[in-house]
Amino acid sequence: MKLSARNQLSGTVLSVVRGSDYVSCGDRNTGGQRITSSITNEAVDDLKLETGKSAIVVIKASDVSVTSN
Repeated sequence: MKLSARNQLSGTVLSVVRGSDYVSCGDRNTGGQRITSSITNEAVDDLKLETGKSAIVVIKASDVSVTSN
């Protein structure tokens, strides 16, 4: 699949917490950073996301928040 987004991080899904409309997905990339995403329940089902599964986080957004510990 071709994507125009240049920011892609591979890692492992740490958690999938379902809400009424959106899901909070935690992922740890190969550099050890934790990334939390909010995606729809439908997207989780389509991507078959589950804890322990490998995933690629693709970041293409006009608004991104970055925090440090």
